[in-house]
Amino acid sequence: MLASLVITASPTAAAAAARFHGSVHRIGPELRQRMTGVSWHPGCPVGLDRLRLLKLSVWGFDGRLQRGRLVVNEDAARPILTVMHRLFDLRFPIRRMRLVDAYGAVDDRSMEADNTSAFNCRFVAGTNRWSEHAYGRAIDINPIENPYADGQGYVSPPQGAPFADRSRRARGLIHRGGPVVAAFAAVGWGWGGDWEWPKDFQHFSATGN
Repeated sequence: MLASLVITASPTAAAAAARFHGSVHRIGPELRQRMTGVSWHPGCPVGLDRLRLLKLSVWGFDGRLQRGRLVVNEDAARPILTVMHRLFDLRFPIRRMRLVDAYGAVDDRSMEADNTSAFNCRFVAGTNRWSEHAYGRAIDINPIENPYADGQGYVSPPQGAPFADRSRRARGLIHRGGPVVAAFAAVGWGWGGDWEWPKDFQHFSATGN
């Protein structure tokens, strides 16, 4: 029923009739095989048995209903489900939400595709310290509209440079004091846009780091 809604309904009709659908699943054999050696490998700080796949309803930038998938830590599954339900109710648009494995687990490629993603067993860029993404306790939302910016001209992804000016008002942007930040704060997650320096406007995590 949901699939036919995505394909056949107009944006207006979908908005009127849509219900949020979100579910939590263990990492099955097929996904386990896909992730191994890509977004997950032996030595990662969390095992595949402690990760969960979320299947979610999200609104696209075209106003149509889409299906998204995220992998998160088992202890983050319910909080993120709660947040995504809230963003759905807000009609907050998500450009795309694919597992980072679709981009070879290369963070730059995922960001350049404006892809919203969560788990990725990787270090913090330029360090040998595990990212919160490696624990499945972080998510990056609409990276182009909400880029990483160091305040000295470096912006990642590069396509996000126009959005480093946070006075802009455009669809998919996350603003301090806005409903997206509030939705994450309600489940105890912090926002990279609140960091003193640099600013990571796409980034939310359970620890705030």
